[in-house]
Amino acid sequence: QVQLEESGGGLEQAGGSLRLSCAASGRTFSSYAMAWFRQAPGKEREFVAFISRSGGITYYTDSVKGRFTISRDNTKNTLYLQMNSLKPEDTAVYYCAAHSGNRLRVGAHDYGYWGQGTQVTVSS
Repeated sequence: QVQLEESGGGLEQAGGSLRLSCAASGRTFSSYAMAWFRQAPGKEREFVAFISRSGGITYYTDSVKGRFTISRDNTKNTLYLQMNSLKPEDTAVYYCAAHSGNRLRVGAHDYGYWGQGTQVTVSS
């Protein structure tokens, strides 16, 4: 199995940028497709972005397309989420997640491994 730990969250003004990282340990990182999810207070956890094992396929929820970029470095066992043009509605706890297949999955229930989350707060 794989262990995941997010970092890079914080407080940012609207229009600013943050880069989240997710460090993986345990089983070979490149064996997993990865995703970012987020959960705002009082709301369900929602899908943000997906990346395949090799990084060749990415997919985003509509609300972040053109603003967020998911990437991975399999040599460093690390997943990233570059977030630009941040909006107050991006405020949430952000989680990285892994699943052992390679197909696009957008449901939280499809991911068996999760980090503890990192808080992102965007002020207006």
